[in-house]
Amino acid sequence: MSSGVSVLYDAPGPKARVRHNIYSVLVAIVVVAVAWFVYRGFADKGQFTAEKWKPFLDGEVWKTYLLPGLRGTIIAAVLSIVFALVLGMVFGVARMSDHRGVRLVAGIVVEFARAIPVLVMMIFLFAFFAQKQVFPSDQLALAAVVIALTIYNGSVIAEIVRSGIRSLPKGQTEAATALGLRKGQLMRLILLPQAITAMLPAIVSQMVVALKDSALGYQITYQEIVRQGQQLGAAEQNTVPSLIVIAVIMIVLNWALSKIATWLERRLRSRRRGRGVVAADAVLTTAAPGLDLTPAK
Repeated sequence: MSSGVSVLYDAPGPKARVRHNIYSVLVAIVVVAVAWFVYRGFADKGQFTAEKWKPFLDGEVWKTYLLPGLRGTIIAAVLSIVFALVLGMVFGVARMSDHRGVRLVAGIVVEFARAIPVLVMMIFLFAFFAQKQVFPSDQLALAAVVIALTIYNGSVIAEIVRSGIRSLPKGQTEAATALGLRKGQLMRLILLPQAITAMLPAIVSQMVVALKDSALGYQITYQEIVRQGQQLGAAEQNTVPSLIVIAVIMIVLNWALSKIATWLERRLRSRRRGRGVVAADAVLTTAAPGLDLTPAK
């Protein structure tokens, strides 16, 4: 079979290629027409005049509105992502425990956390923290946003971890068990390092979700980028330009996060390839009964 032939689908013939080209042109025309219609609608309302965009050239506007909102978004996203990764690892491994009680409790917690909408969780936690005075008043919104995002995204990451570990070949587990590795050693030294690399794209997608969901904090008065953009639009009477700038900022943040994750994945893969074969006596502490690991003299 020629290397240019796809193994996933039949290569289109001359007539099919012509049809595909025609469809592509039609879709492009529709997209351009819709974009032009939207642009003209905003332009007729004066949303693209220089006066509407002039505030973004003022450093004081950035200092008062956009930079504090950007800082709030990044803080909430970073904290929730870090805590969600830890929570997801713990509950993902717990769902694979040999003890039925641990599996049952972890499964209930994960399924319950995944079922609750993030916004509802934020509002509930904000009201609860305010009533019980768990956090200082100026930290209530941040605490509610971070904890809600941690609980939800941690539960999703737990399922990603569990599925990633289960996708590994069973022969590795059987071989490690035969060599006398305990369950903790098996998970820490063999399964998790491979699963993390395989799960990284899915984990990054969930990180992007956490970053975007931080915008829900505006409902509980958290000072994040969307709330600050709305306030800027109301103050300068340029709501549409403000939202466009906010959208560009969020796209850049998500793009940067994806690039960092891609670099990290390549680094992890290269480190795994560079390690080579690990000696048995470097990881084993006890051997299975009857198995002599002493080197022959």
